[in-house]
Amino acid sequence: MAKNSGGSFFSRLFSSLFSGGDPEAEKKKLLKAIAKDLARTHNKFYKSNSMQPSFGKFFYEIYKVASPVQAMFMSIQNPNALKNMVVDYSLSENQKKLIENLNEDSINTMSSNMPFSELKTKIKNDMDSFMGEFDSAKITGIDTLYQKLMAFKAFCTYDYYFILKKFDSSLHENDFNHTPKFEPIEAAYVAEDLKDFATVMYSLPLDSQWDDLMAMFKTVRGIEPVKPAVWNKLVNRLRQLKNSRVFDMIIELASRDPKYYTQAETKKEQIVETYIEKIRSQVNVAIKKLENDQTNSKIDSLLTQIFNTNVIVVLKNYSDTGSAPFEKKNLGSFQFSRPLNYLKAFLVEYAKRDIREYGDLVLVRGKWTNNTLSGQMSEDYHILLDTSDAITAFDNKLAEDAEIGMKFKTLLPRCERDKEAQNIIRTLLRDTNSEAREYLVSCTKSMISFAKNIKALLDDHQKQRPEMVINWKELDRFAEHPVQQLGVEIYKKIYLFVNLMQKFLGAAEK
Repeated sequence: MAKNSGGSFFSRLFSSLFSGGDPEAEKKKLLKAIAKDLARTHNKFYKSNSMQPSFGKFFYEIYKVASPVQAMFMSIQNPNALKNMVVDYSLSENQKKLIENLNEDSINTMSSNMPFSELKTKIKNDMDSFMGEFDSAKITGIDTLYQKLMAFKAFCTYDYYFILKKFDSSLHENDFNHTPKFEPIEAAYVAEDLKDFATVMYSLPLDSQWDDLMAMFKTVRGIEPVKPAVWNKLVNRLRQLKNSRVFDMIIELASRDPKYYTQAETKKEQIVETYIEKIRSQVNVAIKKLENDQTNSKIDSLLTQIFNTNVIVVLKNYSDTGSAPFEKKNLGSFQFSRPLNYLKAFLVEYAKRDIREYGDLVLVRGKWTNNTLSGQMSEDYHILLDTSDAITAFDNKLAEDAEIGMKFKTLLPRCERDKEAQNIIRTLLRDTNSEAREYLVSCTKSMISFAKNIKALLDDHQKQRPEMVINWKELDRFAEHPVQQLGVEIYKKIYLFVNLMQKFLGAAEK
């Protein structure tokens, strides 16, 4: 956006373009014409290459208006606070009520009073209703108000004191208790300052109404930083100066540049989408945190039911502690350290004890009518036993003096300055996690299959004429613990453990 240009300005410009005379002479001619045009405005700011005391007084009056506004803006430290203020002020009453439910505290409070599924539905509906009221007219109005606020801020926070000190060196900043004594100064001395001021002044929407901005300040801040009547009077004065090109002509004369023109810096920014995204993000974080809390609570409950404790660490290397050095350097982590520790503990505590006892009875001494069924159960049984040993070997490879662990130990100190070392570590972590996940998936599948066969055997044991194993009475005599009771306990533990694994494997697949 350029400055307002009168006919005399274009006449001078065309004259300079098409005149065949001496450039310096033409420049003097144009400057002389500018001086005459400035004189016709009857403005007393400039005279004979000097800025007059009246200009200092004019700036001083602006400074008195702007000073309290400067203090207000300086008290607002958050760069996004003004954006939020404009949007918050523009919300409808319904939106204000809705947004009260869209913060973490309210979501947490509601979560204790309704099922989680209902809470998520309510939050989604509230969010849809909240966003639905932002039609194009409302968004345009908000962006326009913010643009006006930014122009107002730029104008009021301009460094008026810096220029005024050039007119009166004894002037004290923000001290309006004594009348300053302004002296004439060379116009060239403040030419660059005037250019900056004109840019800020021309960026003000001087033809706009300012009631909405002042009303926003009074509503949100509780005060009007400047009285509307005072501000409107100043705006009218600035509009007259802009339309008459007084500052442009002074700058042209002071800088001896008849072709100078002021460009306004109008920054258009769309702030509504950013605001909505912030609300959406805080809602998603709150919901995700609740989901994690619920998941962790269920995990702790399952661990306690299975192991009588929720603290299980049996692996020496593939653990949260072993994962920490990689996480600190943002290289990745041992992604499945918790579930693999739980799996190893389960296999040691149950597979090599209760499940082995049950397997030795049913698979070794049992007389099956269908070898295919017993073969599948036997295969699942041995997968569980073999996996326990495989996990131990896997964990040992990560020791500092072992194959993979040695590579990690060597590469970690280099990774901050060596991208190749970073890439190797990430690849090793990916492969390590992939192997850990394979143990989890494979073993969980075998547990599910093994448990299904146990369920079938439990039903078969209750029949008067068993159809799967025909020597249950004989097995009962050999058993250290009642076979049926042992089967029930194992089935329950496997059921709980499979649920536990699904908490981790299901989350990893999302």
